[in-house]
Amino acid sequence: MTSKFLRSLLAVAVISMISAWAQTAGAAPTEPPSAPSASAPVATGTGTKIGTINIEQAVLGTNEGQRDFAALQKKLEPKQNELKSQNDELESLQKQLQTQGDKLNDDARSELVKQIETKKKSLDRAVQDFQEDGQNQQKEVFQRILQKMAPVIVKHAQEGGYAMIVDTSNPWPQSPVLWYDGNKSDITKVVIDLYNTQSGVPPPAASGAAAPVKPGASRTTPKPAAPKATTPQ
Repeated sequence: MTSKFLRSLLAVAVISMISAWAQTAGAAPTEPPSAPSASAPVATGTGTKIGTINIEQAVLGTNEGQRDFAALQKKLEPKQNELKSQNDELESLQKQLQTQGDKLNDDARSELVKQIETKKKSLDRAVQDFQEDGQNQQKEVFQRILQKMAPVIVKHAQEGGYAMIVDTSNPWPQSPVLWYDGNKSDITKVVIDLYNTQSGVPPPAASGAAAPVKPGASRTTPKPAAPKATTPQ
């Protein structure tokens, strides 16, 4: 499932970025604009159709998104493996306490419990730092691609006669969209294709590539996996 972090990011970034691009669509900027304020009004077109787009899938489904999130996951793997080793060591000590605790004298048992508590606190802090760092790096990748995708969405909407494009990344009741016919209204795949053509980024190699995102299909957001640390018995 998508992290709550990316859900909250979508709620602010999507509306503000796309609205800003829609309001300035008549001028061709020479460089990507910085993210506008979240209070920017939502712009609507002059067409008559209403379209839907899953922004989350659109960003993650681009060749650039698959490439950059895969690279980020690979970058985080060494630290993730390090945390797993620490967690394995902690679980080994906990198992030792459970199986041999009643055979140890008071001092030995007290020392083992103290060792477990110290390692657990250290692991908990390391996991929290790792998750925060991973989320921050996810945010940077997501925002960078979304910022470049916004004018692609606006241009397609204007040329296609759309009066409104609604983001369906969040299911109802988290979003106001109760129901929609994705086969008739969804432009996610079209936007992915347009963005890929514009970016020039080739598809990921087949050996490590994720399956192409289809409108309406779920996709797992790449995120650091936190090792499970159990409480000393």
